[in-house]
Amino acid sequence: MSLSLSLDFQYTASIEKVWSALTDSSKLAKWVFNIHTGQAMENDFEPVVGRRFQFRTQPSEYWDGIIDGEVLIVDAPNRVSYTWASGGEKHTVTWTLQDLGDGKVNLHLEQTGFANAQGLEGARYGWGKWCGELEKVLA
Repeated sequence: MSLSLSLDFQYTASIEKVWSALTDSSKLAKWVFNIHTGQAMENDFEPVVGRRFQFRTQPSEYWDGIIDGEVLIVDAPNRVSYTWASGGEKHTVTWTLQDLGDGKVNLHLEQTGFANAQGLEGARYGWGKWCGELEKVLA
């Protein structure tokens, strides 16, 4: 059985600014970081369907520091989806943006493919931390 994570975040920013923070590799590096070390995860992400990319950080005794991905969907500025493979698991991450008006955006995250509840809860914690950092990038 595959488990899924579903989270919503609201930001005061234009939908274009949130889209850019999700799809520009230099902006991604400012809010996606190694939770354990605080180091930025350098990446070569590009919002192009079929594009393979990596997030990279310092390896540890528990992890090689690499997340492999492939872009699956690009529907600017409304939705982007990609694979997220690390530690022997491969998930699908989908971001859906909704303009709420009055300069507010809802950002919906769905991550599917978890093999166990521990991984799901780890991702919930990680995305919560990262999306707090995303808010700083949007400020």
